[in-house]
Amino acid sequence: MPTKILVIDEGTTSIRAMLIGQDGTCLATAQRPLTQFYPAPGLVEHDAQEIWELTLVCAQEMVAKAGGADQIAGIGITNQRETIVFWDRRTGEPLAPAIVWQDRRTTDICQSLKDQGEEAVVQAKTGLLLDPYFSGSKMGWALSDWEQLRAAGPHLAVGTIESYLVFRLTGGQHISDATNASRTSLMAIGSAGWDDGLCDLFAVPRHILPEIVDCAGQFGKTRPELFGVPIAITGLAGDQQAATIGQGCLAPGQTKATFGTGAFVLTQTGRTLPQSKNRLLSTIAWQLNGVRHYALEGSIFVAGSLIKWLRDDIGLIGTALETEKLARSVPDNGGVYVVPALSGLGAPHWKPDARGAVLGLSFSSQKAHIVRAALEAMAHQTYDLKTAFAADGADWAELRIDGGMVANDWVAQDLSDMLDIRVERPDFIETTALGAAMLAGVGAGLYASLEDAMVMRGPKKHFEPGLEPSHRKARLTGWADAIGRVLA
Repeated sequence: MPTKILVIDEGTTSIRAMLIGQDGTCLATAQRPLTQFYPAPGLVEHDAQEIWELTLVCAQEMVAKAGGADQIAGIGITNQRETIVFWDRRTGEPLAPAIVWQDRRTTDICQSLKDQGEEAVVQAKTGLLLDPYFSGSKMGWALSDWEQLRAAGPHLAVGTIESYLVFRLTGGQHISDATNASRTSLMAIGSAGWDDGLCDLFAVPRHILPEIVDCAGQFGKTRPELFGVPIAITGLAGDQQAATIGQGCLAPGQTKATFGTGAFVLTQTGRTLPQSKNRLLSTIAWQLNGVRHYALEGSIFVAGSLIKWLRDDIGLIGTALETEKLARSVPDNGGVYVVPALSGLGAPHWKPDARGAVLGLSFSSQKAHIVRAALEAMAHQTYDLKTAFAADGADWAELRIDGGMVANDWVAQDLSDMLDIRVERPDFIETTALGAAMLAGVGAGLYASLEDAMVMRGPKKHFEPGLEPSHRKARLTGWADAIGRVLA
């Protein structure tokens, strides 16, 4: 019986495929950068055809590394959530640009619905707030604004990234797993499927939407011509839910934070659907055999993308690796604070029209101070989330971290210092891929349960808080002032 798992990790800035062994070892990786398009301020798009072509190239490389498709037990797919794709059912070809989760084009639509008093209804049904971040308003806008979508008639299909990839891989299977479906604002997360009232609210016809399925199971097989012989697709989850599983947060109260393009914190709440009073989100953590486990979530829109911006657009650094050395080269931030609202502010503020700022500059400010302040913004934003989680009765005793940014030891230690709790980081920080592999392993029958699949987790490193309380308080006071100015 084959035991290798092929993971497709479709992110915001890159596409990866990984070959993962039954013990959780990463055997090989293929990666390609993904182009982001910014047609106007606040607008962010992907080319869905590029997503498909790069996914296929990376996956084929991993199949070759495995020694052939017959060596792979199943495929796990994890993806950037909320990004929405429009395609032709007959061909699988995209009909329009993919609208990315960071996109703000529906700010006015969301505000209008808020003004009509609809946010309370949406939050009660979906666990989400009215914000351009979520997919429903993007779909409604596109159907109204893009003539080619209306012209497609019954041949139009819509879905999040995993839905689109499954369709292309299988040649026609139109499904979406429960975690991704729960991020669209079209699904009432306490019920089985799409909600007619929500679909009407966002002007999205139900017939263009996929069937909602579990996160592990048999979801069809790939077309034989893609990899030589068909491979079963056995695991599906949005990236943050996959990371929650990969971090082993299977018990209520366990919390993970992923620091990638954005930063996302999830506290597992078991089969209890949380209701936030502090502008956090309720979401589905996973669904197996029709049974849902839930999580409370806080979303930070800008994390690693801030460092990418400093490198690629501002030219302040040459590589992301420079940031740790620069942060350590100065004793503190020199009074400089960066509020990275480059795509608005997420939880707990939810201000889509907020704009980023660098505050506290003087002639004594150096490049190192600005870079350090950018890194510190990760802990500052996470502290705001911790405060909101605690107010909702879900304070963190420990935080499990992953994602590209926390490979930086300075960032990991700063999180521990500012949150004043123990921080755990696995040696294999790609826990999003690991979680997708665990789900695929369950779906393929390699494991009887997610608990059994926990053997895939590897060694971990711990960071303990060590900052003087007075220094911690001073930084948090400075941050509160900085973000207060941006919010004002």
